[in-house]
Amino acid sequence: MSRISVRGFAVASATAVTTVGAVVGVASGSTPPSGDNLEASAADATLLADIPMGEQAQVQVSSLTQQAEAQAAAADAAAKKSAEESARLQAAKTAQAKKEAAEDKAEREREREAAEARANRDEVRSASSFSAKSSYTVAEVQAIARQMVPADQFQCFSNIVNHESTWNYQAQNPSSGAYGLVQALPGSKMASAGADWQTNPATQIKWGLNYMDSRYGSPCGAWSFWQANHWY
Repeated sequence: MSRISVRGFAVASATAVTTVGAVVGVASGSTPPSGDNLEASAADATLLADIPMGEQAQVQVSSLTQQAEAQAAAADAAAKKSAEESARLQAAKTAQAKKEAAEDKAEREREREAAEARANRDEVRSASSFSAKSSYTVAEVQAIARQMVPADQFQCFSNIVNHESTWNYQAQNPSSGAYGLVQALPGSKMASAGADWQTNPATQIKWGLNYMDSRYGSPCGAWSFWQANHWY
């Protein structure tokens, strides 16, 4: 039966009932219902029959479906939030692991450089290990310096000597009195490294290294100062 037939049946039934009630009321002496009451009774009957019995079950099923969908949506949201939090924690762990790995690598690199520096120092020869000669070429003086100056400091040392004396161990500044490879002022200062400071480049290199280390920390520290001031 269609909805229209149901509503029609309900209206017809309500009208019939109302009509019968009206007749009975007249017969018993009561006041018959007015036209408005007749229409209200018919409308109530129509509302009662508006949703067929089969569709009432469908409405209940739809309500349960909506509840299930809402619960599923809430569960999905909770799962998504949990996944995002897990991803955030994992990203933080990964970043921390990378940071620690970088720090370990840097520490190993520092240890390697320190070991190389120690090895270089161990290989450095003292001034007294070189036999004295009556004269030295620039190449010979540079060869002595390479054996006395730590490898990682040699270039800085060489830069200073090249600017100060062009590797001439007998270079003398006539105006100031500075003398030797590193232009000690006065030259007699180098006597603290050896009495042959005027003729032995190894003695001058020894004194120059001690001076640069004590005053600037290293030949490279002295070279940095020299670049900024053109003296050291």
